[in-house]
Amino acid sequence: MSIAPPPPVEGATPITQRALAPDLARGLMLLLIALAHAHMYLSGHATGFRGYALDGGLPDRLVAGAQILLVDGRALPMFAALFGYGLVRLADRQLATGRSWTQVRKVLRRRSLWLLAFGFCHALLLFFGDILGAYGLVGLVLVGFVRRADRSVLRAAAVGLVLHVVVMFGFGLLTVSAPKGDTPAAMADPIAALVMRLIGWFGMTPTYFAASVVPAFLFGIWAARRRVLEDPAAHRDLLTRVAFVGTAVAVVGGAPLVLVDIGLWMPSDLVAVSAYALHSVSGIAGGLAYAAIVGLVAGRARRGGPVVKALAACGQWSLTCYLLQSVVFVALFAPYAGGLGTRVGDAAASGIAVLTWLSTVVLAALLAPGGRRGPAEVALRRLTYGPR
Repeated sequence: MSIAPPPPVEGATPITQRALAPDLARGLMLLLIALAHAHMYLSGHATGFRGYALDGGLPDRLVAGAQILLVDGRALPMFAALFGYGLVRLADRQLATGRSWTQVRKVLRRRSLWLLAFGFCHALLLFFGDILGAYGLVGLVLVGFVRRADRSVLRAAAVGLVLHVVVMFGFGLLTVSAPKGDTPAAMADPIAALVMRLIGWFGMTPTYFAASVVPAFLFGIWAARRRVLEDPAAHRDLLTRVAFVGTAVAVVGGAPLVLVDIGLWMPSDLVAVSAYALHSVSGIAGGLAYAAIVGLVAGRARRGGPVVKALAACGQWSLTCYLLQSVVFVALFAPYAGGLGTRVGDAAASGIAVLTWLSTVVLAALLAPGGRRGPAEVALRRLTYGPR
């Protein structure tokens, strides 16, 4: 006897009907986000392309090398792929209720517009490296690809990869040629820091971050049409290939920049910038590989296990937990708050990042049972769909 599928859902998917793999991926991805962001709040040291101190001790250099190889530029594409994946699933649910594509497109654009607004507020108040704005901008501009043919989506992804390399090469040239000044994280005046955060956000959101998001976003759309993460067992061969090949590409492509950024190799500026661009584009493969690995794990995981439930809860609260990370980091590291940014190194910052992530996992695990959503998720849902 077959079980009838749940009725179409007009708004956000009820917690009980959510697929495990995307939530598990988001929950684990937030650890990578925390690790990638914490050292960006430090100041007082000369830094390399990825913002790690060039004069750190051995623990700091080991941590920096590991994160450049496995975390930096890998977490952002993973989240971008999940964003594209989720946008398709949201559109499918809306269309299943009988809405026309024109109506659904308005919903998707409204959600993306509010996500862009969330990103602006995040940069205004907390973090110059906000990524929400880039997701919102890409969702606004590329929403039509939710309905485009696979061939068009893959062609656009290929073009996006080329543009990604061009943009990253340009930013690499700016990094080696521009005068080094204080980042917003180093500024003791909170108003000056706010102004600098906004300048950085308006400059980097439509360029650096959008270029990082587009290819993985489009690959996520392609995967969502096949429900790869909803039914990982049926796509095990595909997920396995992506996991192995993507991880290998990310490691090989990231290794040259590791040597540059921890001071073991000092090539010419042109070679160093090329290593930076290679690291960045190979990170897209790494992000897709990480999503595939989580899909494989979810296919075998026991959904009722406490660890899996806690990580999935964090994924369900991903927007709230992402913003909470910035609140903690500002409170601890900013010169006008805790002031740790000038007193700890990269290794200590990463340790704090892990503890911060664990705290958000525990918080979500305690509060999510019963279908309770995070406050940021509730706000975005109401702004998108209206009060319910």
